[in-house]
Amino acid sequence: MFNKKAKQNRKLPTHIAIIMDGNGRWAKKRSLPRSAGHAAGSKNFKDIARYCNKIGLKYLTVYAFSTENWKRPKEEVENIMNILREYLKDAKNFKDENIKVKFIGDLQPLDHDIKELIKDAENESENATGLHLNIALNYGGRDEIVHAVKKIVEEKIAPEDITEQTITDRLYTAGHPDPDFIIRPSGEYRLSNYLIWQSAYAEYWFSDVLWPDFKPKHLETAIDAFCGRDRRFGGVK
Repeated sequence: MFNKKAKQNRKLPTHIAIIMDGNGRWAKKRSLPRSAGHAAGSKNFKDIARYCNKIGLKYLTVYAFSTENWKRPKEEVENIMNILREYLKDAKNFKDENIKVKFIGDLQPLDHDIKELIKDAENESENATGLHLNIALNYGGRDEIVHAVKKIVEEKIAPEDITEQTITDRLYTAGHPDPDFIIRPSGEYRLSNYLIWQSAYAEYWFSDVLWPDFKPKHLETAIDAFCGRDRRFGGVK
């Protein structure tokens, strides 16, 4: 799939963000329980993350579980959390592949064992120099901005000293470049409270392919589309 020579002259996005959507519908189409869709989506996440590392992408942020997802049936939420546990126990494999893992979002409501596994995964991959992989967990864009504003208030920063950078530096993604490319599979055309501050100048790409079926070839098609776009950032070229 990946032809290094053929792709060496293209300019990759610096930071791709993906809304991993369509797991439930994927399962329903196959008369399977929704849990099967989440399991398939988790496997595909690992494959795509490894592929992004292989092609030299610097940052990848994936939407794994939103602040709104707690509204789903208790059994489904528990299944998602168990899949997360299995991924975290296997996270050492990402260290071996030089992928740096970071979790963004409000992690406090998560079970204690999950928080400990998250800490271990982040510590294990701390010195990795390849792909920076952000996993948005119990994440909401508005909640993130509220969190940043609370920190500004706690730090007693004077109103006249508050700038866009003041807020940016207090987001969960502080220190990382904003995503320049956001991908949403599954046929939906909305942002769903995802990186709403950071996505101010992001390019978007939508696909009808459900997330478990979203393969490296689809990612390559998306990247090719990104490379063909004229990004002016409000200016004129």
